[in-house]
Amino acid sequence: MGVRCLLLLAVLLMAGDHGGEAQPLVPGVFTFGDSSVDIGNNDYLHTLIKADFPPYGRDFPNRVATGRFCNGKLATDITADTLGFTSYPPAYLSPQASGKNLLIGANFASAGSGYYDHTALMYHAIPFSQQLEYFREYQSKLTAFAGSSQAKSIISGSLYIVSFGASDFVQNYYINPLLFKTQTVDQFSDRLVSIFVNSATQLYGMGARRIAVTTLPPLGCLPAAITLFGHGSTGCVSRLNSDSQRFNGKMSAAVSSLSKRYHDLKIAVFDIYTPLFSLVTSPGDQGTTTVTRPKASGCHAWHCLCFPGIAALRSIVHAQLWARLWCQGSRRRSGDAAGRERWSSRCSSATPSRWGRARTRQPTCSGTPSTRRRRPTK
Repeated sequence: MGVRCLLLLAVLLMAGDHGGEAQPLVPGVFTFGDSSVDIGNNDYLHTLIKADFPPYGRDFPNRVATGRFCNGKLATDITADTLGFTSYPPAYLSPQASGKNLLIGANFASAGSGYYDHTALMYHAIPFSQQLEYFREYQSKLTAFAGSSQAKSIISGSLYIVSFGASDFVQNYYINPLLFKTQTVDQFSDRLVSIFVNSATQLYGMGARRIAVTTLPPLGCLPAAITLFGHGSTGCVSRLNSDSQRFNGKMSAAVSSLSKRYHDLKIAVFDIYTPLFSLVTSPGDQGTTTVTRPKASGCHAWHCLCFPGIAALRSIVHAQLWARLWCQGSRRRSGDAAGRERWSSRCSSATPSRWGRARTRQPTCSGTPSTRRRRPTK
């Protein structure tokens, strides 16, 4: 089986009969990852990295900000729709992750996380290793609710999505002298791929038989990366895209090796690099514009987060990168090293402010203080 595929469904179409036409193609979907697939777990953490307020969710059903770092549905939501689900697997830390809701899977993803646990710890997110522990805990809950036989069927028949990596590079390696001064990009990539292989092996041991892992996106086209390393240009940073491509090649080789090692494991690489790069470099072909700027007007390229109460761009259809990384970089910098060290220190030490009176504060990842008027307290 080829290790690259443009659709997650390629992991599933060899699986045989799943029952009646009204049934989803798989019994459940389990998701491990970062902000690209977090559907609200960070809402229940003591972290700055949250998306439970407007403009997030403005195009989601009922216009509700659910904790997704997006204006609407995530790729995993669309995948669930395509597979035939009428509701989405719950965020594992949410109250909804109980009872019959457990029967269709769970989402363990956490914005700010990565393959490398230290990436998550920097931003008070859920490390990959802890996400796997939550999956073990989930299995016990599922067995208690549904019984051993049904639980085993759900675990073995479900789709497992793994989506990490961007935070490891843009929000850790590139700005962390303890990493970029001691490891080359290739060495760090090898480290991350090794973590994935070990984690996929753990998932296999826990019963997973269908795994889809995403490639890195074109890192050099992310707004945060352009701000930090673009030297004033608004175009993609080619050397970072080269890093993505080399990492993706290593991941493909690792997935191929896993496929040969475990003959009953259906595993594939979901290539997100190619379509996203095409979208950025040829937006007109997709009927879009302005694809390298953050989507919300408050998510400027020098802010770490979108804040409550900011106004969003009205032309939602014509801008594709909705705060693609929740941390958008530092506007004031003098060269790559100075920029990444300033950005790193401010992102990791920032603390949230309360709703209430106007406060003058050093905004996260900004070089100058700002005053923001917030809702009056009652």
